[in-house]
Amino acid sequence: MKHPGIVTVDPAREYLSAERCHILEIGNDPQDPAVSIARARVRPGVGTRTHRLRATAERYLIEAGEGEVRVGDLRRRVAPGDLVRIPPGQPQSIRNTGNDDLVFLCICTPRFEWQCYEDLE
Repeated sequence: MKHPGIVTVDPAREYLSAERCHILEIGNDPQDPAVSIARARVRPGVGTRTHRLRATAERYLIEAGEGEVRVGDLRRRVAPGDLVRIPPGQPQSIRNTGNDDLVFLCICTPRFEWQCYEDLE
């Protein structure tokens, strides 16, 4: 990061990804290559596609809802306040097991780029 700044996030920029979750990019800028942050929203009963990120570590910070996450051989229920750590290259998915949207921040280091994404389904 070279310059200080404030990013104003426009909720209307949320999009439905091929991964089956709604994504709102909060900060993913080549000028700040060390990290990216996005908000993910998964509808009730929906799970993301199993995938992995090459050379990128990811963290899910659960903000609302409840679900079940899979990272490698780990399978665990998650709820608000939980932090899921996902090392590079680990197969991962998350499923909404509740009645409300499952909302979480995706924090990637280095920043997320689509060429690091590998769909495993």
